[in-house]
Amino acid sequence: MTVKEQFLKPSDALIRDVAQLEGDILILGAGGKIGPSIARLTRQALDLAGKTNRVIGVSRFSEAGLQQELNSDGIETITTDILDDAQLQALPFAPNVLYLAGTKFGTKNNEPYTWAMNAYLPGRVAEKYKDSRIVVYSTGNIYPYTQVGSGGATEETKPEPVGEYGQSCLGRERIFQHFSSVHGTALVLYRLNYAIDFRYGVLLEVAKSVLAGKAVDLSTGYVNVIWQSDANEMAIRALLHCNSPSKILNITGPETVSVRWLAAEFGKHFDKIPTFENEEQSMALLSNAAESFRLFGYPQVTLKQMIEITANWLLEGGETINKPTHFQERKGQY
Repeated sequence: MTVKEQFLKPSDALIRDVAQLEGDILILGAGGKIGPSIARLTRQALDLAGKTNRVIGVSRFSEAGLQQELNSDGIETITTDILDDAQLQALPFAPNVLYLAGTKFGTKNNEPYTWAMNAYLPGRVAEKYKDSRIVVYSTGNIYPYTQVGSGGATEETKPEPVGEYGQSCLGRERIFQHFSSVHGTALVLYRLNYAIDFRYGVLLEVAKSVLAGKAVDLSTGYVNVIWQSDANEMAIRALLHCNSPSKILNITGPETVSVRWLAAEFGKHFDKIPTFENEEQSMALLSNAAESFRLFGYPQVTLKQMIEITANWLLEGGETINKPTHFQERKGQY
């Protein structure tokens, strides 16, 4: 079994939960960073549960070959620009919707498009799929910075986003909440904070700096991370927890992780002594995901495993995705 197969296969809990899902599962934004992996995981879990629900991935599919790969994995695909209302309205109905559409990178100097994607489009989707259960991907960026020793923002913490990206994401949530109250649509607002994979994420960025002998930036000295497959499982399982008024769930790992410690751990793997620039601050963008652990249990892939996987992946020359998280950014300008 390859590393990918070992850490990306559906859990028994996911298989049990998808067995309870009736009807097709529509993934809006299936061509992005997260979409392909969650589409494949959903299909695999349904197959193992003996279910024939369709998994339908919707995206512009600008990445060459991706649509064909998903088709070969048993996922139906529809090429659509859902910001075009005529194309959105032409999509099929599905009782289960995973809403991954949105934009983050390039927000700075492109604010109107950011607001159109993150705050206007949700209203159109909420009307179109008012009779569906919808898991709405959101972000921990809607929270204020909290003291490092506080345990992070909980679902009860009042949103205070920094910068237009976070503000537009709060707009997305508020629009979905409005239409949920109007139509009784069952929702989960899924506030994800730094999912990582072999090819991208906070751990990879720290590891690459250590391996290259570059100084690790400690401007944001503490982070939360979760293995993307664990985060994907929680999103799919969250379809069974949609409600009106909407349920809010923080999704991340259990640790408040020191970036300085991460660098030292990667230094052990690479036989390098990390160097640093800037100093840790007393506040950071942190989330408390205790409620998600109550519902779904703790993530299967541990922090130490993530570090080992990431280090080995880099040493083996594995492919990476050039989409930095900008986790060091403290003014919300992405």
